[in-house]
Amino acid sequence: MTGRNWLSTAERGSILGIRFMVALCGFVGRPAARFVLKFVALYYLLFATQARRASRSFLRRFHARVTLSMIYRHILNFAEVALDRVFLLRGQFELFEVSSNGFEHMRKLREEKRGAILLGAHLGSFEAMRLCAGKREVPINIITYRGNARMLNSVLAAVSPGAQSRFIELTPGDVNSILRVKELIEAGEMVAILGDRAELDAKAVAVDFFGAKARFPSGLFVLAATLRCPVYLTFSIYRSPNRYEFFCESFAEQIELPRGDREAALLDTVQRYAKRLEHYCRMEPGNWFNFYDFWNES
Repeated sequence: MTGRNWLSTAERGSILGIRFMVALCGFVGRPAARFVLKFVALYYLLFATQARRASRSFLRRFHARVTLSMIYRHILNFAEVALDRVFLLRGQFELFEVSSNGFEHMRKLREEKRGAILLGAHLGSFEAMRLCAGKREVPINIITYRGNARMLNSVLAAVSPGAQSRFIELTPGDVNSILRVKELIEAGEMVAILGDRAELDAKAVAVDFFGAKARFPSGLFVLAATLRCPVYLTFSIYRSPNRYEFFCESFAEQIELPRGDREAALLDTVQRYAKRLEHYCRMEPGNWFNFYDFWNES
């Protein structure tokens, strides 16, 4: 692979800078903090070469000509969603307009006490989805990898310590997190997984995504097939300045991987996920928050 992938990308800025932004949210509120964020995004536009290149690569899937202002807006979207995590963790839901499409699926799962995998991506705000579901008494457990964002997550944990109890940290090579997922599903709980980063999966496969081959993890689909649990796609799309639109749709009541045609069935399943992810990306391309060489084009 050429270029650096997301696992090797260190956090920019310092712990002091992150704490300053969190404190700023408390002192001056969301409008003023968003104003300061414009300059932070400008800094990234000028000096974060990899992020700028990755944004251009993605936006070219939609526009014949990608300008710096488009890239700036893309980076600013990411910064604004990250900032909103602070207010959401503090329970300040009154700051946002939230609409939902398909939330009845999650409510029904909860009522029937059926465990399920909620499959998302680094598209929009997973935090908004989780916390808004929690507000409706539908708790969600999240599988997460924090290795490349420990400073940010340590500060956010201080903002809302209780929210961290439903995070399951994924450590490559450690089966404990997988066993924990199995326990939760069998107990009738929902477990959310982001399915668009392949570096943690030794059996990632390449499928078509926006007209080119991109690698996606396949292990989570094998896990779902093993657990024989339903899988739902969940995305929370951000629309500036303060609107989040939640989507939930059934992906599979049960993933079937026939023994005689396992590899082909698995590839087809991952391709279906990539196709639906592409659909949601087209709704708001500026919600795509994978700022690295996703197609390995460099």
